[in-house]
Amino acid sequence: MNKLNGKTALVTGGSKGIGYGIAASLLQEGIHVAITGRHQDALDAAVRELSGTSTGKIIGIVADTRDFDAMKNAVAQTLEAFGRLDILIANAGVGHFASITEMTPEQWHETIDTNLTGVFYSLKAALNPLIEAQGYFISIASLAGTNFFATASAYNASKFGLVGFTQAVMLDLRDAGVKCSTIMPGSVATHFNNHEPNAADAWKIQPEDLGQMVVDLLRMNPRTLPSKIEVRPSRTASK
Repeated sequence: MNKLNGKTALVTGGSKGIGYGIAASLLQEGIHVAITGRHQDALDAAVRELSGTSTGKIIGIVADTRDFDAMKNAVAQTLEAFGRLDILIANAGVGHFASITEMTPEQWHETIDTNLTGVFYSLKAALNPLIEAQGYFISIASLAGTNFFATASAYNASKFGLVGFTQAVMLDLRDAGVKCSTIMPGSVATHFNNHEPNAADAWKIQPEDLGQMVVDLLRMNPRTLPSKIEVRPSRTASK
């Protein structure tokens, strides 16, 4: 997929954070982008900020990845707006962190249903146009998908599962011409878990860094597939 201008991408959770950074990088390459989110006002703000910054066009679609019908509608709206779907970035995610003694069933289900089932719904809804386009599926996992830690039973389970899911569907789809990769970031300067990015986050991975990584994957020679990428800050906060 070396020629990116005129391609179309769907980015879940694209109104802020990593999804926003990826959308911005794709637009700079002349890719048309549909971003999803659960809140219309946040989507509208992101579309306003990103519109006109490049030759790529952008639309916002209200959709909850936990709802399969909503994801089918998001794909349909993307196809209606741009006529094709070449790239799916499954980025939408949440995190509830608590000891198993305090984790509620509601927190468990929101985490698993968004971070894992929501990715399945997103890919399943987009599968036919991705196969037709010989496209690319990229999931945004986490280093928490290989490194477990206390208070993260739900989050670890969702990200361990997401890494396994993406690697398995990579094997399912490679001979159909669809490339699949998962990116596993460490600390990123985002709004995740109600954090407000600030100057103290300068040491962390920035959303635009992951946007650059996605573009690099898309530009990779089609014969080569980096199927799983771990990425972390070059230094720790104290250095």
